[in-house]
Amino acid sequence: MSKFTSWFDIYKKNSELETLMGLEFFEDSSNRPYIKRMAIDTCINFVARTISQSEFRLMNDGVVDRSAWHYKLNVRPNTDQSATTFWQKVIYNLLFDNEVLIVMSDTDDLLIADSYTRNELALYEDTFEGVSVKGYMFNRKFRMNEVIFLEYNNEDLERYVSGLFADYGELFGRMMDASLRNNQIRGTVEVSAVNGTDEQKTTALQKFIDKVFESFKKSVAIVPMTKGLSYNEIQTGNSKQSFDEIQNAKSAMISEVAKILGIPPALVHGEMADLESNKQSYVEFCINPLLKKIEDELNAKMLEPVEYQKGKQFEVVGINKPDPFKDSEKIDKVISSGFMNINEARKEYGLPPREGGDVYVITKNYTESSNLKGGEEE
Repeated sequence: MSKFTSWFDIYKKNSELETLMGLEFFEDSSNRPYIKRMAIDTCINFVARTISQSEFRLMNDGVVDRSAWHYKLNVRPNTDQSATTFWQKVIYNLLFDNEVLIVMSDTDDLLIADSYTRNELALYEDTFEGVSVKGYMFNRKFRMNEVIFLEYNNEDLERYVSGLFADYGELFGRMMDASLRNNQIRGTVEVSAVNGTDEQKTTALQKFIDKVFESFKKSVAIVPMTKGLSYNEIQTGNSKQSFDEIQNAKSAMISEVAKILGIPPALVHGEMADLESNKQSYVEFCINPLLKKIEDELNAKMLEPVEYQKGKQFEVVGINKPDPFKDSEKIDKVISSGFMNINEARKEYGLPPREGGDVYVITKNYTESSNLKGGEEE
């Protein structure tokens, strides 16, 4: 009995194995990088769309001042963007890049910078240079008090999501590949005696496999027949990858990103259970902090300290805006009990004061407190 000195001898003895080792087979990578960007964009755009619906008010002693700033912030910040589009991009850049820079042009247009360099100074205000907007480079430096600069202070977002994707992305990719394998067409190619050298046989077999593979891409597949080569399809079993498992993997990653941003995952997924409590949590822990950042920056950069002290201030009202119709019973209680007067209550809802609204009334009859008398007259 002959003995082989190495596995290489076995390979050389089996000419068919030698021929097949030169063939190319089709295999898809399990990497799915788009799942990461999809999860980030889904959550960030959810927040951006919410804040883009906000109303920016310049309040002057409790009354809305409809000046040029009111138009700029709520209608047309610049010549190319509506207010909704502008603020949606601002919030997206803020959350995705952890900061956003807004500069003002010579025509008083508000422009979102695409790139810039920040020079941080200890004893003087920071400056920004190399500011670029849509390919146009500003040839000057902007001081901090000349720009609107917002920081999100969540530098770990991209790093955390990248680490998270290393697990979920591979899992999702393998589940997709498993689903494709369970539904793929499988077959074998029988090779009879084919004249020619090993290289010629390998080339002929590769061409046949290529033709079979290309034919299966069409709605009607016709397998070409070649002399010496025949294709036999293998019947697959009934095992199928559950589509729900793939959806659950996508939803799980979106939920993790939503939690980082302070969004209740149920809202992103459109679930109706506990809708009101989820909306309240969303407003309190995600939206309100962002609106406060915008308010503080607008008050600091667009108003002088004297103006702010005299009652001028910017307010941003969005989905956190109280509804006087829903709160009608509460309003009735605070006014009828004398806790607040009508104008104080109206101010809480962003409404202008009315004449005679500074008088405190009490009881459900809204009688002036000065007319109330105790006991009976003799």
